Order: sequence, then structure tokens, then C-alpha cells
Amino acid sequence: MNELYPAVEPDEHGMLPVGDGHEIYWEVCGNPDGKPAVFLHGGPGGGISPGHRRLFDPRRYRIVLFDQRGCGRSTPHCGEPDADLSTNTTWHLVADMERLREHLGIERWLVFGGSWGSTLALTYAQAHPRRTTELVLRGIFLMRRKELDWFYGGGAAFLFAEQWERFLDPVPPERRDGDLIAAYHDLLFDPDPAVHGPAAVAWSTWEAQTITLRRRPDLVERFSDPRFALAFARIENHYFTHRAWLSDDQLLRDAGKLAGIPGVVIHGRYDVCTPPVGAWELKRAWPAAELIMVEEAGHAYDEPGILRELVRATDRLAG
Repeated sequence: MNELYPAVEPDEHGMLPVGDGHEIYWEVCGNPDGKPAVFLHGGPGGGISPGHRRLFDPRRYRIVLFDQRGCGRSTPHCGEPDADLSTNTTWHLVADMERLREHLGIERWLVFGGSWGSTLALTYAQAHPRRTTELVLRGIFLMRRKELDWFYGGGAAFLFAEQWERFLDPVPPERRDGDLIAAYHDLLFDPDPAVHGPAAVAWSTWEAQTITLRRRPDLVERFSDPRFALAFARIENHYFTHRAWLSDDQLLRDAGKLAGIPGVVIHGRYDVCTPPVGAWELKRAWPAAELIMVEEAGHAYDEPGILRELVRATDRLAG
């Protein structure tokens, strides 16, 4: 973790009403006159943490972070029993980013996103290329059927057999050979805490157990916290059920809209959650991007090799 910049506290923070009864938590740190950069967390539903601020040189960047709808400190929280996700979609999040950019008086910004954050970053940049100076992306996730089938349809189970068995535990036996995302949707949105609680923890810990090259008990413990797990699992499942409101190859098909936007794409060679083929295909569709394949790394942003390359990328693009 020594690749990170020293800890820094927010200079500004607040709650921004974005419509539909939602308010998003945001914070800004670093140099008020520095290069604007916005950090997009993963999940969807993961939320921001103090460590995310440390990916940028605070002397050269004006660093913007926010919790996406329904998670972290944003309200209403999807861990609440009556949470309504009908106004929580990819396009709502893109609109929220524009509201936040305008609220902070930022003309253009570097967009940084990992995992689901890379999906959102690509969607935003393709919708608003004139507002995007550069892209730094990690753990490319293109929200395609084959990617979801790999991770939630039994592909990754060939590598994590015992973890997969625990993932299947809450699912009724008669549904274990079918669409598991659909089966989990019914479990996660069941009003009975005895049903949605264990399902949320199983969904969330499946991801925590598979995103690092080496086992991380601390990460598994954090992902198994019931309140975090319920919001995380519900939002993820909601987005995956609807395929993020994107057509299957939309982000690759529209990669031409990124022409003129420099980018750095960083991916772990042994990323089981979002296999490297997506990063390779994105590089082919977006020649201006630099692809860095990190050997001996999995999916998580704080894998040592990935962390090092992320900080190198933000350093190079600081101007």
C-alpha cells in the first residue's frame, strides 16, 4: 500500500439532491486549483472510502468522490427494508455526475473508474466526451451477457468450487441450474429478513472471495457486514438483471466516441471477476488507450501491482 499518496481529508463535502427523492453524498479534497478528477466506485453499490482519495497527488489534483445512488452515505440507502430501485439506473447515475460537475463549477474532468466504475466511466464519456479530459480505467467490465454468465453462471466456479457451493446455498435446489441472477433477485427483494439477509451475505461474499489473487479475510469480513451486503447485493442484482440498460456490445460499438480522449486501461492477468478479454477488446476498439496488463494480480484495485499502475497513470496525466 506504500504506492498510495498520504491520507488527506475532504476540504468540502455535502449532500446533493439529484431528483426522485435521492441525495448523493459528495466530497472534494486536494488542490482547489488543481486538475479536476472524479472517482467512480465499483459494485454498483460499493461506495467510496478514504483510500480512494490517495490514488491522486493532492498537490496537483482537485479530487471529487461521491457515493452513487442507494449506497454509502447517499440516501435513501438500499439497505432499508422499503428501498425502491426504480429510479436507480445507469442513466440516472450519468445525469447525477453532470449535476455534480455543474454544482462544483467544473468544466471538464478526468474520469477514473474501476470494475463497475469502468462501465459507468465509459458510459459517461461516450455520452459526454467534451466533459472528459482523460480516462483511467481498471478491471474492465463491459456488462455483456457472456461476462455475467461467466461469473454468475458457473464459469468462475471451476476455480472457486467451495465458494461457489456457498453461493448456491440460499438458492432453492430446483433453481440452481437456471438463471441465478433471476433466482437471487427473488431472494434479495423478498420482504422477509430471514430470506433476503442470508442471500445478500452469500452474494456479497462470493465476490469478496474471488476478486483478489490471494485470500483476503479482511475484505471478506467487510463484504459480509449485513447492512453493506444488502445494499451492495440489491443494487448489483438490479443492474445485472437489467444489463445496466445497455445493449450487449454498446460500450465497444460506441468506442469511436472516445476518439481524442487519452486513456489508460489497467487489468489484472488473473482477474476472475472480469476476465482480461474485455480489456483487450476495448483496447482494439479504442486505439488511443494504453493497455497495461498486470501480471500476478486479480481484480481488486488494491492488489499491489494494480495499485502501483493506477497511481503511475494519475501521475502521468496530472499535467
